[in-house]
Amino acid sequence: MPHANQSSNIQTSQQLPLISLSWDYQNAKLSPSQAKSLLDLAQSKGRVISAKVYYNAQCQDQVSVKDDFGNLFNCLNVPCPLKDSADNQLIADCLGEIHSNMSPDIIMLISGDGDFVKLVHNLQKLGKQAIILAQKGNVKQKLKELADEFYFLDDLPRLTSNKTQPQNTALMSQINCKEAIEYLIEAIKTASRQGKPTLFGHIDKLMRQRCANYQGYLSISTDDGKKFKSFSQFIDVAVKDGKVKKQNQQLFLTELDILAA
Repeated sequence: MPHANQSSNIQTSQQLPLISLSWDYQNAKLSPSQAKSLLDLAQSKGRVISAKVYYNAQCQDQVSVKDDFGNLFNCLNVPCPLKDSADNQLIADCLGEIHSNMSPDIIMLISGDGDFVKLVHNLQKLGKQAIILAQKGNVKQKLKELADEFYFLDDLPRLTSNKTQPQNTALMSQINCKEAIEYLIEAIKTASRQGKPTLFGHIDKLMRQRCANYQGYLSISTDDGKKFKSFSQFIDVAVKDGKVKKQNQQLFLTELDILAA
């Protein structure tokens, strides 16, 4: 039988958001020390279940990737001469993870390549969060705007200075389900007034901005004390409650709430 503290630690670990990190080395070249800071940042966001760096050893400036980063990352060599082959492999692997038994809650993408705009859009449709890190002067504006969180890689030292330990969800602020649904409605109203899409990812982002106690679906407490397994599951409860409607991963107000707006 596990010790009480051990059991508590296991429970806390299981409640941490699951993080998958995918790094497009050709687009964002980092030093070993920067790569370590990158991993520290990922660990501060939750439990890292996957950390991959994609590269092409046929390129002279990428031959040392495995030697430089193999102790920290799963180094995946994509030695295909075709353009965007590594990007395509990254996208395929990411979508494969999303539909696996251990589906990540947050995807950290290290690249400023516009080829990943559709991937991020699809991840957010599935209720996932996308954190993008890119180099200054080498990021597509659409990708930057779409991200739930965006950082420049030059800022890694500052980002990791006070975030070297994973967040303890036992201390995470909590919000009850009824309050969360009210903030959900307000977020949909805000997005509609701004002419912005009401996709899951954008609405989740607005809820975080408008409510300090809301820190993602894991911070919502249900009446029976259970935790939601995904943002989509929370949305299903709101739909069942008659407060909102969803169609093609977009959210809409019910007729009553439209009149109240």
